[in-house]
Amino acid sequence: MLSRQAIAKVTQARNCLVASSRGLAVSSPNQERDLVNFPARVRPIEKAPVRLLVFPEEWFTALYPKTGVTGPYMALGGVATFLCSKEFFVMEHDFYVGIGLAIVLTFVVKQVGPDYTASINKELDEEEAALKAIRQNEIDGCLQMIAAEEASQANTTAYADIIAAKKEAVGLQLEGVYRARLQDAYTQVKKKLDYQLETANVVRRMEQKHMVDWIIGNVKKSI
Repeated sequence: MLSRQAIAKVTQARNCLVASSRGLAVSSPNQERDLVNFPARVRPIEKAPVRLLVFPEEWFTALYPKTGVTGPYMALGGVATFLCSKEFFVMEHDFYVGIGLAIVLTFVVKQVGPDYTASINKELDEEEAALKAIRQNEIDGCLQMIAAEEASQANTTAYADIIAAKKEAVGLQLEGVYRARLQDAYTQVKKKLDYQLETANVVRRMEQKHMVDWIIGNVKKSI
């Protein structure tokens, strides 16, 4: 009896798991994040402003509408007075040693802190400049490649025009050679025709002269 109930419970749980997985599989995808109203968080470079060296400025700003300007300071003073009066905070000799140590550390920080901060900021600026230079070098390389590709495409277009101009120039040269050969053929044919015409004229003159001489000779013989 118990085994049947266990099998039924396992089967029911499996069906529920399959149904839930199918529901997740066919569920609509999440919408894109609204970056306008919920922008990505940016890690601040400088530290946030503080009051009394330890308390964040936003605490005082949040309490101003309800307690006024002096409310946060009164709250701190009241809490400090309560802790000291009830001896939750016991001011023994370590407390006064801590005060002296705080004064000494404050003096050291005020004297050495600006120079040390300047040196650290200089190192950070140099590292940031080196990293930005790597990025900028990559960008410049990509821009040079893009410019070279554009120049190559422009040269390809100009190359087609150059090929067309060369073809036209070759066509003009062929036309010039054709006309020169045509003129040469015309000259040779004209010379041959002139030669034939001159030959025919010479033969006709010789025939005429021979005819005249023959006629004159016969007339003289008959006389």
